[in-house]
Amino acid sequence: MRKAQRTRRTRRLLWRWWSNPLRRHDDVVEAWIVLAVWTVIALGGTLVGTLTAQATDQSLARLRAERHAVRAVLVESTARAVPVAAGVASDGRVRAKVRWTASDGSTRTGRAPVDSGQKAGARAVVWTDSKGQPTTQPPTATEAASQAGLVGAGAALAFGGVTFAAGRVALWRLDRRRYDQWGSEWALVGPQWRRRTT
Repeated sequence: MRKAQRTRRTRRLLWRWWSNPLRRHDDVVEAWIVLAVWTVIALGGTLVGTLTAQATDQSLARLRAERHAVRAVLVESTARAVPVAAGVASDGRVRAKVRWTASDGSTRTGRAPVDSGQKAGARAVVWTDSKGQPTTQPPTATEAASQAGLVGAGAALAFGGVTFAAGRVALWRLDRRRYDQWGSEWALVGPQWRRRTT
């Protein structure tokens, strides 16, 4: 019994592909459009998501390679420093003036995110970029992997949405063509029916 139901369901889903007297050319075109759209969504979305996730992961890995932690000394107390994210709940870090020794041996000063509640002269770890300027800590490998996954999933969904919309436009145009054909055919047949009914 279940096999018969599955066969009927399959035939119902694939009726546009079977040869029958009611099948029109537009039905076959519609079936090909639907098949093409879902194939492009499945394969293209997977490819776009994977490539985007890999590119994001590589970009974040490059960021981790370019940024370095250095030991610094606070030049000012962090009790009076401005919060890193003013008006937003932060992790207790503030921007404060610090002094550190760059990789070339020169002494530099700048404002960097540090823990709050420290006095001038305290030691802190700050992050610098490839130019030796203070910056934020790069994401860890785990954080980068989750960010890359989210960006890749977003790209796959966006690609799928654009492809689905393009398919819907193609089907809408096909429907418009059918309506125009039905209208022109009814213009030929309709007057004959009216004569018979009057």
